[in-house]
Amino acid sequence: MNAAAPVPAAAAATDDRAVVRALVGLKLRLLRNGLRRSPGLTAGYVLGTCVGLLFGLAAAAGLIALHGRAGAADVAAVLTAGLAVCWAAMPLFFFSGDESADPTRLTMLPLRPGALLRGTLLGSLIGPGPLVGLLLLAGAAAAAGRGTGSLVVAFPAVPLVLLTLVALTRAVGAGNARVLSSRRGKDFAVFGGLLFAVLAQLGNLGVQSSLNASGRGVDLSVLHPYGSVLRWVPPVSAIDAVRSAGEGAWAVAALQLALTAGLLAVLLRWWLRSLQDLMVTGDSSTLVETAPAAAGRAARGWRLLPGGRVGAVAQRHLRYAWREPRSKAAIFTGIGMTVVFAALSVVQGHGSVYVVAIGGLMLGLQSANLFGMDGSGFWMVAAALATRRDARDELRGRVLAILLYGVPVLLVLAPAMAALTGRWDELAPALGLALAAFGTSLGLGCLISVYAPFALPADGNPMRSAAPGQNGVVMFNAFGSMIGVLLGCLPVGGLLAYLLLGHHPAWPVLPAGVLYGAALALLGVRLSAGPLVRRAPEILAKVIEH
Repeated sequence: MNAAAPVPAAAAATDDRAVVRALVGLKLRLLRNGLRRSPGLTAGYVLGTCVGLLFGLAAAAGLIALHGRAGAADVAAVLTAGLAVCWAAMPLFFFSGDESADPTRLTMLPLRPGALLRGTLLGSLIGPGPLVGLLLLAGAAAAAGRGTGSLVVAFPAVPLVLLTLVALTRAVGAGNARVLSSRRGKDFAVFGGLLFAVLAQLGNLGVQSSLNASGRGVDLSVLHPYGSVLRWVPPVSAIDAVRSAGEGAWAVAALQLALTAGLLAVLLRWWLRSLQDLMVTGDSSTLVETAPAAAGRAARGWRLLPGGRVGAVAQRHLRYAWREPRSKAAIFTGIGMTVVFAALSVVQGHGSVYVVAIGGLMLGLQSANLFGMDGSGFWMVAAALATRRDARDELRGRVLAILLYGVPVLLVLAPAMAALTGRWDELAPALGLALAAFGTSLGLGCLISVYAPFALPADGNPMRSAAPGQNGVVMFNAFGSMIGVLLGCLPVGGLLAYLLLGHHPAWPVLPAGVLYGAALALLGVRLSAGPLVRRAPEILAKVIEH
């Protein structure tokens, strides 16, 4: 009996190795099958990979050029800390964009958590992302290193940091898998990703202003206070161990490597515990909870909408905008881009209230693909389009829904910009120009939605804006609508230029912009009603993702 005891353990180890190989092969197969979906997707992936590698090579070359310069180690420390923050935030904002990052897809299979962890860890090292990270970390080590001692420590330090970053992103994803795969998690990804992008841009401006504050070009000494603290924070400590070894402080270098190795052990333990919990606990999101009182309050909230088909369509569109993460992503991306442009203009010293016109354009472009979100459900809409009046009411309801959240945003952004810049005299004309662009975008968007619709992917991948094979339609839709809106707003822009150049009061642009935007929005709805009835089958074929 004692001699037979090691046999099951050996068999289990063999099975675990087979599972690890299968998971690594699964990651390779996912990449290969993803590239086979369409030539356009393949070209986009290859192009994105080449751009990422070129960026990594350029950044690594720039870091190597800092070798031996004062402050180079501080740059390496700050860069590694930035990479750690980005890798930690990645699963929170792009969790659904990587199917291999969702451990709940494998928890129902008879797999041991340890084998699942090792296979996923090795599979996570496959792809352009880890390769770009490896280039950046190698460049950071080269920038911080000095002499042969640094080279000896860099060989274990760089792979150790890369493994720590991969374990960090996987542990965060596994620890929050239930939340991130739910609708609330996807909503958090939309808001959090937008906030992260805005803060990153503002941080970039702050770093640039600090580096150039001396007036003598780039001054790396401003990074020393940050580097002196970050070099003891793992995984940054492993990269700084390269500097310590180059200076002969071998004990310090060993301690810094040990800190990163300790963090890696903690992350692997957290990841393993999360996998074990996912395998033995149920998903509470499948439970249904009824709340008649809440449903009654929600129903009373829609009484402000008009009756008939227009109100019903507007209510449906607003529900999509509230519940569908793709709709939220589009809406808050438009708002976020406007806020970023406004912040840039204020920080760089040439702030203007007229920036809100970009908000009118971006929010109005939500109508440029009105039926793409419906997908196969558009057949119910198409079946109910019998006359031009039906089509006109359908378009009016969707346009009304966009107006209900677009106009309040503009009414808030414009006074905020006026308060920040102190240019209250620009408030009325800027708001008029923004509303004119908003209305023009709505009218033109109705036409483009009928003549150039495209399917939106339902897999939640934020890097895909359309179904495979429809990238050309997306480009035409985006650039054609923007150019069309710019040309359509020329009358209002001409009026504004005439009033400003003639030193006349510019407030008449506000009523003119409101009337002009409303007229073009109604004109676009009227011109699109007839073609919508005739082209309903073609639109249905386009918006269904194959």
